[in-house]
Amino acid sequence: MSSSQYARYGYGAEYAPTAIDPPTAIDPHTAFDPHSAFDPHSAFDPHSAETLGYGDTYAPAYERAGERVVEDAYATAPAPGPVSAPAPVPAARAGAAPGAGPGVGGRGARRRRARYAERSDGSMRRLLPQALVVAFLAGGTTAFVAKDKAIELSVDGRPRTLHTYADDVTELLADEGVRVGAHDVVAPAPGTGLTSGDEVEVHYGRPLRLTLDGHRHEVWTTARTVDGALRQLGVRAEGAYLSTSRFRRIGREGLTLDVRTERSLTIMADGRARTVRTNAATVREAVEQAGITLRGQDTTSVPPGSFPRDGQTVTVLRITGTREVREEQIPFAVRRVDDPTVFQGTEVVEQAGQPGLRRVTYSVRTVNGVRQKPRLLRSEVVREPRAQVVKVGTKPLPDSVRGADHLNWQGLAACESGGRPDAVDASGTYGGLYQFDTQTWHALGGSGRPQDAPAEEQTFRAKKLYTQRGASPWPHCGSRLHD
Repeated sequence: MSSSQYARYGYGAEYAPTAIDPPTAIDPHTAFDPHSAFDPHSAFDPHSAETLGYGDTYAPAYERAGERVVEDAYATAPAPGPVSAPAPVPAARAGAAPGAGPGVGGRGARRRRARYAERSDGSMRRLLPQALVVAFLAGGTTAFVAKDKAIELSVDGRPRTLHTYADDVTELLADEGVRVGAHDVVAPAPGTGLTSGDEVEVHYGRPLRLTLDGHRHEVWTTARTVDGALRQLGVRAEGAYLSTSRFRRIGREGLTLDVRTERSLTIMADGRARTVRTNAATVREAVEQAGITLRGQDTTSVPPGSFPRDGQTVTVLRITGTREVREEQIPFAVRRVDDPTVFQGTEVVEQAGQPGLRRVTYSVRTVNGVRQKPRLLRSEVVREPRAQVVKVGTKPLPDSVRGADHLNWQGLAACESGGRPDAVDASGTYGGLYQFDTQTWHALGGSGRPQDAPAEEQTFRAKKLYTQRGASPWPHCGSRLHD
C-alpha cells in the first residue's frame, strides 16, 4: 500500500490500481489563520466529504522514469527531502481498459502535481528563515540563562538567596546597593569572580571605645554583640567585670565598654600573705575583698587608688603617728666694724651676740612598728637673734718701747705660757703669752681678752707694763728678762 494516509485504490477488471491525487499543499501562514473562516476540523471530515466520481480524481500510482513521486501533504512521511523513484510499473496489464496507462488523466494530473510542487517549494522558502530565527533565539536564550547565577548573600548576618548576572563580588554588591567602608569585611574579597552556588558575606565595622584594665583603646569590630567583640579581640571574659551585658547588641554607631579582667594579687598584711583573684578597679577595693580593713592612717605600698595588676604584691602599712614640739636656737650674726683706736690685729667685741629661739612642730610616725624620720609640720620664731658687733683695730703697732726692747721677752713667754699666745691658766683668769689678767690688759689699752690678741700686741702690752711696774707682774719668771 502507499505510505500516504489518504491513498485509495479501486479494483476492477478493466482498471489497474490508482492513487488518489494528493490534495493541494497547505500554506502554514494561511491554512490555520485564526481569522480565517476555514475550519480544519470540518474540512477533512470523512463523513461529510463529497464522493467524487472516477475520472481525473484518480491518477496512476507511478511516474515515468526520472520523475519525482510527490507524497500527500498530510502523509506521515519523514521531513521533506529527495524521494527515490518507484520501480517502473508495466504500461499495460492483462485486462486493462483501452487507453489506460501513462496517458490516462495525464494533463490534469500533471498540472495538479506541478502546482503542488510549486506551492510546497514556496512554503519551504518561507519556513526556513523563521526556523533560523527560532534557532538563534533559542541559542541566545540558552546563553542568557547560563549567565544567571544563584548566590547566597549575607549582609550583617541576614542571609538571602538571589539570582544575579554579576560577574564578580564588586558588581554584585553594586547591583544590590550594598555599600562597604574601610572597616567593613567582605568575603570573598571584592573583585572575586562568582559562580552559581557561591556565598558572599558582608560584615559591617562598628567603633568600640574600650577601656581594658584601665587602658583606653579605640578599636573597630565586625561582631554584632559584646560577647562576639570580646572573642574577636581576644579578651578573656570569664570572671571579668563588664559595664554592660555580654549579650547586648552593638549597633552601627558603636558602643562604649569598660572591661576589667580577673587578676591574681598577693596581699601582705599583719604578718600574713593572702592571694586573691579579683576584677577590682582599685588596690583599696582588692584589699577589702581580701578581708583586710584599713584604719586611720593605714595605707598600702602602692597608691590605694591605683589599678591592681596581675601578679602584683601589695603590702599593707599599719601607721601610727604623733606630734612633737621642739625649741631650737637661731644662731646670731657677727658684724665687724673697723676701729682706728685699736691696734692692728686686735678685735674687740663691742656687743655680744644672742641666739634667737624657734618653736618647731614635727610629725613622728611608726610604720609596722618602725619609727620613721620626723616630718616638719610648721615652725614659728619665739625670739629673734641679736647680732654680735666686733671692733677691728686698724691703728699701726709701735715698733718699740723705750727701755724695754733689750729684754728677753721670748724667755719670759716661754716661762709663763710655754710660748703659746692663746694659753689660759687652769683657773681661766690669766691668758696669753705673758698671762695677763683681763683688768690689767684693758688698763694697758687692750680690748677683749689677751689670749685673743696677736702675739705682737701681747708683747707690746707686756713691755708697757714693764715700764710701769718692772718685773713684779711676773714674780716667778720675771728674772728671765735679764738672761
